[in-house]
Amino acid sequence: MASYRIRQYREQDYDAVRTLFARGILEHAPAGYRHILRSARAQLGLLVLFVTVRVAVGYWVLGLGAVALVLAAAWPLVRSLSTSYVCDALSTDLCDITSSYMRAPNSCFWVAEAGETVVGMVAVAPPQDPAERGVALELKRMSVSKDYRGRGISKALCGEVLRFARARGYGAVVLSTSMVQVAAQRLYEGQGFRKVGSSSPSLLASLLCFQVFRYRCDLPGSTA
Repeated sequence: MASYRIRQYREQDYDAVRTLFARGILEHAPAGYRHILRSARAQLGLLVLFVTVRVAVGYWVLGLGAVALVLAAAWPLVRSLSTSYVCDALSTDLCDITSSYMRAPNSCFWVAEAGETVVGMVAVAPPQDPAERGVALELKRMSVSKDYRGRGISKALCGEVLRFARARGYGAVVLSTSMVQVAAQRLYEGQGFRKVGSSSPSLLASLLCFQVFRYRCDLPGSTA
């Protein structure tokens, strides 16, 4: 098992971090597509479509063709949820990581390094929700290279965020993760996070039955 170390972000990590983040998000698109197709709403809709076309034209083959066309059209829509999320991140906080995390108050960015290669990353910053500001910090941009998973890197990165928040007197750490990131959910729950809510980030996500889960970890000794 290759060794690794966790350190704070440096400017020379910029390209590696952005690439790692984009790959980590986009690899979940197929899982999102499969999850949506397994939903009762999607299966019912496909069945109704098949029956409608079958009754209207009298050929079951055309009904199957209509279903196939919808399935083919659904894939780019599902993938667009991931690509739009990546584009938004790369054009906002990950556009200038130093300003967003290394110079901003109560914020930080770490990378996990194996040899000379950045294989993991995580950030922490004040949450956008005004109700949580001053009480909690938010874990963001967690990602570990596919080739280095299962080695404790994600757990170590999560630990950095929890220690950072605790050292600054915060009572909790919050985060968001998608419904298809099952391994991430298990990791966070193993670190003391509990699910506190869910939402669809857009109208398209709502139509596709795609949800984002909100998690919270109350830190020991907190009165928050």
